[in-house]
Amino acid sequence: MKTAVLGFGTVGAGIYEMLSQAKGLEQGPVLVRPGKDDAPFKKTSIEAVLSEPGVEAVAEAMGGIEPAFSYAMAAIKAGKHFVTSNKALVAAHGIELSAAAREMGVGFLFSAACGGGVPFLHNLSIAVESDDIVSLGGILNGTTNYMLDAMQRRALSYGEALKDAQKLGYAEADPSADVSGLDALRKIVLGSAVAYGILPTEGLYNEGIEHFTDEDVKRIQARGLTCRLVAKCAAVPGGKVYAYVEPVLLKASAAECSVLDNYNLARYEGKCSGPMVFIGQGAGRWPTASAVLRDLDCLLKGRLYMLASDCREGSADNEACRHSYYVRLPGSFTGCFEVKSYSESDGVAELITKPMSVKSMHELATRLRAEGADIFFAELEG
Repeated sequence: MKTAVLGFGTVGAGIYEMLSQAKGLEQGPVLVRPGKDDAPFKKTSIEAVLSEPGVEAVAEAMGGIEPAFSYAMAAIKAGKHFVTSNKALVAAHGIELSAAAREMGVGFLFSAACGGGVPFLHNLSIAVESDDIVSLGGILNGTTNYMLDAMQRRALSYGEALKDAQKLGYAEADPSADVSGLDALRKIVLGSAVAYGILPTEGLYNEGIEHFTDEDVKRIQARGLTCRLVAKCAAVPGGKVYAYVEPVLLKASAAECSVLDNYNLARYEGKCSGPMVFIGQGAGRWPTASAVLRDLDCLLKGRLYMLASDCREGSADNEACRHSYYVRLPGSFTGCFEVKSYSESDGVAELITKPMSVKSMHELATRLRAEGADIFFAELEG
C-alpha cells in the first residue's frame, strides 16, 4: 500500500524511513513547505500528493488543527485511508473525520495520537468489541513525567528540570500544553471516545505541574509519597463520563512510581479482562512512527476504524468523581476547605481535605489563585 506522508519533521521523517522497510507498505510522496522540496518525492501542495498514481493511504504528522483538518478531509474524500498522530486534530474533528471515512469506505485510525509507541488506544479499540471498559487513564505525557521524575529523584528545580527536558528534545520551546496538562487531557478525551463512544468537549478540567516546586518535593517526600501527573476517565450515569488531568500523590507501591524519565503508563480496566497496563516511550521519532506504521498495518488487515459509528460529542461530569486532596497554600486561605488534617509553618499550610469533587477542587483553586493565593494541589490516592 503506497502511503503519502504529510509533514517531514521528526515524526514524518521517521514514518517515511520506516515505510521503506515495512512489509506490505511502500513510500509515497511527502508534503513539505514551499522551499523545502529538495528531492523528487517532496511535494509542496496537497493536490500533488493526492494525485500521485498509486497512493492509497495518507499518514499525517504535521500537528495542529489547520491545515491538517482540511488536508485530512481532502484525502478522505479522494478515497484515501487516513492515519494520524495528531491528538489536537482528532480531539477537535475526530467524529467528523470518522463519519466521512465511513461514507467513503476508507479507514481512519489514530492510535499514535495517544501514548506514542505505547499500544494503548490500539488495544482499547479491540477490547471494546468484546468487553465493557470500567475505567482508563494513566501517565500520558512524557515531558511532565520526565520533569517530575527529575525533580523528585535528582532534586532538580522546576526550571532546571524544564531546561533539561528541552535540551533532550522532550519539551518544546513553548511547553505550555505539556506542563498545563492540556496535552494529557486531549489524550484522555480520545480514550473516552474509543472506550465509551463519547468525546467530551465541555466540563473538562486539567491541572498541570506549573505550581509544583522543589519545596513541595521535600514536603511530599517527608510523607513517603511520589507525585505523578495522571489522566483519568470513566463512565458515569446519565450517558456522561468524568475526564480530567491532575497531579496525584502515590505510595511507593503504586505502578506509576516506577515510571521514570519520559516514559508513559497507560491503563484500562475491562469488566471481564481486569486491569491492563502498558508502559513505554510516549513520544519521539521512532516510538510515534512505529505506532503510525501499526495503524497502516491494521488497514492492510481490514481494521478501518477506532470510533464507533454512533460516537458523539458530550460533556464531562466531574462533579461525579470525588476524593481527598493534598493542598499546599497560604495559611490565610485555608478556611475555604473542609479538612481531615492540617498543619502550618511560616505561613504555609498543608492540609488533607475531606472528599470533594474534582470540579469543586479545580474551580476553587482557580478562584483562590485569582485572589492571589499560590496553591499546589494533588489527588491523594488511597
